[in-house]
Amino acid sequence: MTVSITLPQLVPSGTCLQCDVCCRFPDPDSALRPYFTEQEITRALAGGVEKTAFPNLRGSQVVLVPDLGGEGYRCPAFDVATSQCGIYEHRPLDCQLYPLALMWDATHSHILLGWDTKCPFMREALPDEIQRHANRVIALLDQPSVREQVVAHPRLIGRFQEDVIVLACLSSLTEAFATQWGPSPLHRLMLEDIPYVTMMLDRSGLCGPYSLAAYSPVYHYIWTGVLSYWWVELHGAVCLFAQSPDGWFLSLPPIGPGSIEGPLSDAMELLHRWNGNVPVSRVENVSSPLAPELARLRYRLTPKEPDYLYRAADLAALAGDRYKSQRALCNRFEREQSWVVASYQAGDRQGCRVLLREWSYQKQAEGLDPFGVMLLADAESAHEILWSQVSVLPVRGTVVRIHGRVCAYTFGYWLTSKTFCVLVEIADRTFPGLAQYLFREICRTAMAEGADYINTMDDAGLPGLRASKQAYHPAMLIPNVIASRVCES
Repeated sequence: MTVSITLPQLVPSGTCLQCDVCCRFPDPDSALRPYFTEQEITRALAGGVEKTAFPNLRGSQVVLVPDLGGEGYRCPAFDVATSQCGIYEHRPLDCQLYPLALMWDATHSHILLGWDTKCPFMREALPDEIQRHANRVIALLDQPSVREQVVAHPRLIGRFQEDVIVLACLSSLTEAFATQWGPSPLHRLMLEDIPYVTMMLDRSGLCGPYSLAAYSPVYHYIWTGVLSYWWVELHGAVCLFAQSPDGWFLSLPPIGPGSIEGPLSDAMELLHRWNGNVPVSRVENVSSPLAPELARLRYRLTPKEPDYLYRAADLAALAGDRYKSQRALCNRFEREQSWVVASYQAGDRQGCRVLLREWSYQKQAEGLDPFGVMLLADAESAHEILWSQVSVLPVRGTVVRIHGRVCAYTFGYWLTSKTFCVLVEIADRTFPGLAQYLFREICRTAMAEGADYINTMDDAGLPGLRASKQAYHPAMLIPNVIASRVCES
């Protein structure tokens, strides 16, 4: 149950209309994009915002849309021409609070209320005016119904920001949050967490030649536009949770040195607290080395689609009769086209965006089933993150241009020092052999840099994708299972 909240506007409208800060963001995965509760989403939809703007109708950060007049992104409710919000009278609490902000302190132990110095008005306003407004907000947050609503949506509370001036420590809100979510700090997965999660994966000993593609934070991070990812440290292990419309689950088994029994037990207790008795509580992406341990701990193991693993040398050479078809297509492309292969650059984003749209139309015209169409729609936000964050994510992007136009691109990452993982690959299907040529070139580059294996992830249960992956003759299918608690009788 949510309550309607309306706060008085602190910043004068004239200041807002001249501002170029609010409602616009440099990246699609910005942690500062507004969060909508279920009731706020209902009002936004009634106000004309598209349903695709909200990956979880029970509450989610809004999916930003490209600002076609520039290189950044904007809230879909924001009108660039007028600098006005299309749902201003029913904007969410997250927007109403601004330029005040709810955030954790630097140690993630207390929730604070502060004012954001990024707002131009805040650099001009008198401190007593700010404090009076803050006092009104504090009184509102002390109302039990409002406090419960904020606690129910942890994304309303951001990480500590040095440019936000602290006005108050919200003790009652902090206590209510711990009661709801547990005593261990709950962190949203952000860019700055990727090195730490990578280090913990390395220390876990789970990353080897036959690792699942999911044993990399990049694999999960690019989907933050679709799923809400969080991590908690339990018994020295990182537990990575995902919040879906159906409920919460563990995206990976606990990662870190030592036994997983303790952290896994605590993580499942948290899932039970958050989900109740809903059967969605589970552990995804359990690799073969861990499966016996979870079976010993009385978890039910259910197979899911395996990863496809290839010898890099096989894909780089495409030699012999079994690769005759792929080799012929590569030769045809080289014979018929004039092309340029280059590393992805920021200026390629719009070209890739146009290509992805055309490629999606091509796939649907070929009779893609409804599940495949849904996957295509979900993938758009993941591609936007890759295009915008390639300079800071540990990924490599490559594009192919024909007559100056981006006609193919791919992104991948090093899963281990000997295994390169192909994350996405898009190629204009009107150019025969282009997809095969690009894939071979990526495999050749990876092999030249030390790769023994190429991981192309799973086939998502799509028959066409499965046939395409099997046609390249994988060296092995890496088993992947889901672990669920066996209910006590």
